[in-house]
Amino acid sequence: MKLSIVIVNYNVKYFVEQCIHSIQKAVNGLEAEVFVVDNNSVDGSVRVIREKFPEVHLIENKDNKGFSKANNQAIRKAKGEYILILNPDTILEDDTLIKCVNFMDEHPDAGGLGVKMIDGKGKFLPESKRGLPSPSVAFFKMFGFSSLFPKSKTFNKYHLGYLDKNKTHEVDVLAGAFMMVRKTVLDEIGLLDEEFFMYGEDIDLSYRITQAGYKNYYFPGTRIIHYKGESTKKSSVNYVFFFYNAMIVFARKHFSRKNARIYSTLINFAIYLRATISIITRFLIRIALPFTDSVLIFGGIWFIKEYWEKHFIFQSGGHYPMLFTYVAVPVYILIWLLSVYLSGGYDRPVRLRKVSQGMVVGTVIILVLYSLLPESYRFSRALIILGAIWGVIAMLATRFLLHILNLKEFQINEDNNKRFVIIGEKDEAERVSELLQKTIINPGFIGLVSYQPHRNNTNGFIGHLGQIREIIWIHNIDEVIFCAKDVPSQVIMDQMSELKDQQVDYKIAPPESLSIIGSNSINTSGDLYVIDINSITKMDNRRNKRLLDVLTSFFLLVLYPLVFFMVRNPIGLLRNIFLVLLNLRSWVGYSEMSESEAHRLPEIKKGILNPFDAFHNKPVPGEAISRLNLVYARDYKITNDINIMLKGFRDLGRR
Repeated sequence: MKLSIVIVNYNVKYFVEQCIHSIQKAVNGLEAEVFVVDNNSVDGSVRVIREKFPEVHLIENKDNKGFSKANNQAIRKAKGEYILILNPDTILEDDTLIKCVNFMDEHPDAGGLGVKMIDGKGKFLPESKRGLPSPSVAFFKMFGFSSLFPKSKTFNKYHLGYLDKNKTHEVDVLAGAFMMVRKTVLDEIGLLDEEFFMYGEDIDLSYRITQAGYKNYYFPGTRIIHYKGESTKKSSVNYVFFFYNAMIVFARKHFSRKNARIYSTLINFAIYLRATISIITRFLIRIALPFTDSVLIFGGIWFIKEYWEKHFIFQSGGHYPMLFTYVAVPVYILIWLLSVYLSGGYDRPVRLRKVSQGMVVGTVIILVLYSLLPESYRFSRALIILGAIWGVIAMLATRFLLHILNLKEFQINEDNNKRFVIIGEKDEAERVSELLQKTIINPGFIGLVSYQPHRNNTNGFIGHLGQIREIIWIHNIDEVIFCAKDVPSQVIMDQMSELKDQQVDYKIAPPESLSIIGSNSINTSGDLYVIDINSITKMDNRRNKRLLDVLTSFFLLVLYPLVFFMVRNPIGLLRNIFLVLLNLRSWVGYSEMSESEAHRLPEIKKGILNPFDAFHNKPVPGEAISRLNLVYARDYKITNDINIMLKGFRDLGRR
């Protein structure tokens, strides 16, 4: 056996499916075996692997054993001369494995090998080659010197920025996303250190390889796509603690006691500094836009009030009471901002329609409350309306300005109707087009582009791959989707690199899959198109569903003396009201289903009622119930929940 490939999977079934598809092409001509170690995933990964890839050696863990221990489980069973430790969120070129095996054969001094990695947008990932994180290297990285001087041999030894990314080099550290290691070397130095649960194990193994007298090579003669890349949230507190604590473990293991103590002190300082910065940064980003909105609206109403007083209300002198300025106006602003938030006006990407919609709803609420107040507290209906008009203008102008400044967090995306081209041959391109239409509501345009040039553009094709630049420009394309069945991985990566200036996104559709995967990040949920997961996963729908649950609970609680006589189990209703208010249950959830069916649907709270209740207990076949759940999740509307609750009202006390 020449090669054993080991993948550790944890709740990324669509990525691991695509990864194995790329491996199937890349092992052509090699005697190879593939292991997948599943760390107790709950997303249906095991079922997908079993059904689609029966040739894969699947190891099912009943708990999450961590990266090192899971890899070691497979390595102990592996028979290959070389072991490839591979992340599930990667795609190989068709000749990646052949080239890497040949390199190892030709370099007997090589203990380990890493390759050139790019993200899902074709951008080179600097962690493809790394230096040993000595105290000075770690210091320069943690305090930003490596970013300020990316090509410096002194300040950027961590990512070896001074080395040409397109040339082969000896390096200190291999990336854990792709590590090809000689099995005899592992037999000599030992397997991955299981003290490292997550992060740091690749650094430790790489260091032990060089300490044993072997070399680690960075080999850019082939590429892989690594979706996760730098996308693990480097600003997140969890990442900071996990990563830097792994560095402490490494220091204690390999540095002298004195150096390890200094290193640990430095790392601990960095942990709390980075964690503090992370928390403050996230807080400031979250409140920046609402705070700006509130200041602008308050300032605008202040000037409107001054003008209104002087020219219309108090022409002979006088002012609105301070209660209006310092109590009523802040309350108005709070209602407006809350309405904008609930309308999705603060979601990302920014949608101007949601902002305007929220301001209109907030104004209606304010005017209704205004009409119910005593005469002494009704200051001015005109100022409310003028303030609302100013609020809409100010909020829209602010978002336009932030968009023009090209700030990523505040990009405007009013057009949900994205424009796509699908590159592949007829059958597969049409299959992916159908999938896209089922997962994207009203795509603006879907064009088919053939991989091979044809004499004419018949059969629905608008051109071929050689014309892709012109097609993107003429048809104003937002996203390019490659059919992995028809387009080789090398061509996909070449196109991603060549089209970087086109400002389009890229996605890849694995053969016979219900998913389309893309972006530079495994964590970017909006970039994963899956046929059976759509509307209910959207932030505004989840928020509206929760809001409906809370409002319904308060409504039922207030009217409980009357409702008591209308439901079958009034005591159960009272219990359910509090369960929903505590966010332990929802008024509407899925019908009963098998575990395998549950894995195909987005997770929501268990419901008191379910879509089946809309049929008043009429007999429904089992397969229809499963379909009902799918439709409920994919085409969710808040009116669906209201309809189900009205029809199943008498069962709201159900256990």
